[in-house]
Amino acid sequence: MRGASTSFLKAVRGSHQVAVRARIVPPGQTGTQPTGLFLPTDSSDQPASTWGTLLPESGDVTTDMTADVQSTMDLTATYPWPQDSTEPGTPYGQEIYVERGLIYGNGTRELVGLGYFRIDKISQSVVPDGPIKITGSDRMARIRDGRNIVPVQYPGSAFVGDVLDAVIGAVVPGFVSVYEANFYNGLTAYQTPLVSEHILDRDRLAFVQDILQAYGKYGYFGYDGKFYVKAIPDTSKLKSVFILNHGRNGVLSTMNRELSREGVSNVFVAQGQPIGESAPVQAIVTDSNPLSPTYTGTFGFVPTFLESAFLTTADQCAVAAAGMFLRQRGLPYSVGLGTVPNPALEGYDVVNVTYADTAVTETHVIDRITYPLDVETPMSIDTRKQFL
Repeated sequence: MRGASTSFLKAVRGSHQVAVRARIVPPGQTGTQPTGLFLPTDSSDQPASTWGTLLPESGDVTTDMTADVQSTMDLTATYPWPQDSTEPGTPYGQEIYVERGLIYGNGTRELVGLGYFRIDKISQSVVPDGPIKITGSDRMARIRDGRNIVPVQYPGSAFVGDVLDAVIGAVVPGFVSVYEANFYNGLTAYQTPLVSEHILDRDRLAFVQDILQAYGKYGYFGYDGKFYVKAIPDTSKLKSVFILNHGRNGVLSTMNRELSREGVSNVFVAQGQPIGESAPVQAIVTDSNPLSPTYTGTFGFVPTFLESAFLTTADQCAVAAAGMFLRQRGLPYSVGLGTVPNPALEGYDVVNVTYADTAVTETHVIDRITYPLDVETPMSIDTRKQFL
């Protein structure tokens, strides 16, 4: 869950006034108070952190934990159509920093950052003074689009953290990374060697994803613009951070649900390339719990394979296979929820869901969430039920 006060989490359950803000900013900033680009409607004596401020009329931000580019943005606001590439609001490297929150009764605001989004496209249906629609992508799009031109070789002695920083930092301005203290076997990312030689060819994003998968990690750009690398969480061991419920002080408005086995696996095989003449390495993680809906004894045997040159030991294969399993746990039971917007919620958060006063409370994991940037639209959440 993103940082939000106890007062904020309480206020979203009752009547409140919505606050939404977006700022056009130069690329490469981090934090929650970036310097904006000066709009004709701004004044020079304003704080730079308020320059380029837009008041969204409609739109949303969507975060999908299964997507290569995790977060995308659609936003409609009124500002002067840019006359050249250097003016604010053009798709030539500029970004939008987006926030949603609320206004308390005493007039104070609490805003929660939704992230930095590269401007990909702007369009205007009513010329010359109509609102402008902006579409954008989080900074992962820079890694996807920044295909490598000249192959780069990294020796086995190179550290994972240094390699990732170099590969991503080459295409993301102002790149800042944050790694978990225990990256692998008690070592930090800057103490963990690649072990074997690797070459970055053209696909920069695939190279980054291969490294992260090999260590059971996932990477994303947080709402503060920094690149975070974390272990895929075992959500069965996490506590709920929020309750989605009907009734008095409830936030749940609609729901739909589905049970499907399409695309679901229950056997995860990670295979690697050993060093020298050693035997091939692999590890297999199987859903062997009879209480699980994807238990191999009843669901059937449905394997998924990961082959990676970054996997050099059986232990490492075991970590990678376990990460694959954690990403899919509970997938047959998916639920779509419409709720009062709470921008503090984010992907992989665990929530409790109660459909009616008499219903049994279920535990769910958030996989996809859409934050509206207007007052009336509910927040959309796709979850999977946690059985274990």
